[in-house]
Amino acid sequence: MAARISSGAAGGVLRVFLILVALLWVTPTVGLLASSFRDPTDIAASGWWEVFSKPAQLTTESYASLFENDDVTSALVNTVWITVPATLLVVLVGAMAGYAFAWMDFKGRDWWFVLVVALLVVPVQVALIPLSELFGTLGIFGDIIGVVLFHVGFGLPFAIFLLRNFFAEIPRELLEAARLDGAGETRLFATVILPLGAPAIASLGIFQFLWVWNDMLVALVFSDSQSQPLTVALQAQTRQFGGNIEILAPGAFISMVIPLAVFFAFQRQFVSGVMAGAVK
Repeated sequence: MAARISSGAAGGVLRVFLILVALLWVTPTVGLLASSFRDPTDIAASGWWEVFSKPAQLTTESYASLFENDDVTSALVNTVWITVPATLLVVLVGAMAGYAFAWMDFKGRDWWFVLVVALLVVPVQVALIPLSELFGTLGIFGDIIGVVLFHVGFGLPFAIFLLRNFFAEIPRELLEAARLDGAGETRLFATVILPLGAPAIASLGIFQFLWVWNDMLVALVFSDSQSQPLTVALQAQTRQFGGNIEILAPGAFISMVIPLAVFFAFQRQFVSGVMAGAVK
């Protein structure tokens, strides 16, 4: 009985602690959401928590101003054009390369994989100047394609490393059975490897999407005024207008809520991929 009571008390304390941590973690998001629906004068006069006692302060004028701002709306579209291709290319190429490193024999396979692992430690800042010169020579500096290629190049080492280790745990007998049924490498990859690796692929896609969507350094260097994503556009609004809170608050919330929606939409696959990697 004493053991049960102590166990229950410990579990209750842990739950209370986790709830408090979750509330502290969510508080900035709630505050930003409340601020995005308040008038700039109300924001300057009082804190965001005033909306709970004065709901009449809530207004959608800030979002109307946001979507009337051509720089911000075009930046949101640019963010989608950058994030979606960069995520899909990393997932697709990383999956194919991971399968090749895991189950295909070719000369120097292990040494090539060591090189891929070594690329994981290369910081992004090291490549900014060399790639800027290269993209300038190719004529893609300042274009969306240059930003996408940079993200793909730096996302592939982690993608290959993650998926290769996951694919290597697939039973060899399963692949041999598929080959005996006449499946070639392409069919084997599409019908066996991809379905079995769906949890790891989903986890990789979430990581890559969040990294590219929230990136500012790469976009600040490689994009211009016509191709800048939302993070750079909001930073420009801060630099130019300082107190332009009716644009910054809703823009920042939209920039944050879309990655959250993607994460919660694929959280089951994400957890499955993490647990599968932990068990293996």
